[in-house]
Amino acid sequence: MPTTDRDLVVAAAQAGAAVVRARYGAATPHFAKGGGDFATAVDIEAERVIVELLRAARPDDAVVGEESGRTGPDQAERVWLVDPLCGTLNYAVRGTLVAVNVALRTGTRSTVAASADPFTDEIFWTDGEGAWVRRDGGDERLAPSGDSRLVDVNLDPPFPNEPDFRAVALLAEPGFVARFRPRVVSTTLALAWVAAGRRAGYVTDGELRDSVHFASGIALCQAAGCVVTDLRGEPVHTGAGGLVAAADHETHAELLTLIARQLAG
Repeated sequence: MPTTDRDLVVAAAQAGAAVVRARYGAATPHFAKGGGDFATAVDIEAERVIVELLRAARPDDAVVGEESGRTGPDQAERVWLVDPLCGTLNYAVRGTLVAVNVALRTGTRSTVAASADPFTDEIFWTDGEGAWVRRDGGDERLAPSGDSRLVDVNLDPPFPNEPDFRAVALLAEPGFVARFRPRVVSTTLALAWVAAGRRAGYVTDGELRDSVHFASGIALCQAAGCVVTDLRGEPVHTGAGGLVAAADHETHAELLTLIARQLAG
């Protein structure tokens, strides 16, 4: 049993990723969640394995799972946020762009977090101070870089800032295509890629506070030294909401300028 929160968050993400990887390609039931969203039996099984590990190791903590909701003490200051399969639609059509996300919120901040890629066997993790990727048993510090000019734009709903801001409109913005190369992977694994220098930036709308989908990726980017704000450049989880995560200040400023054209329109 892992003894530190750092080791536990990595072990939990690895455990979920093992389920996702083992069940890949097999027929699996779908369960409608409304609004066109659904879960698969793999989401549910991966979450069960993760939650059981967390509950056994930290019985006094609360756990919030995407599929099972909240368990544990109502007033717990320490809350684990679990997204067992980010990219369910990708996975359901035998795509491999998915992530398993686990984060620990202590008070108002994420103190440890991990995002596991089941198909590269990489675990991106942070202890709240630094950020690393673990592969082949070794850890390499994450180093953000804007050199690729690749920017992921999340086109999945909800869109609370509509009609003032629509992420899809960035893709038709001349200034965007002149400076960046858009990508749409439909999984928050893309946030780990910003922290790792594989993407220059990431843009999404939405209310992301305590989001099981985004908590790990945001924590990774912040610990790696990325520039992370809301859509108006304010501290994340304030103001307009949404998220702009960029590898450096130059990329962040360029993205904010493009977004501001919509917000001011």
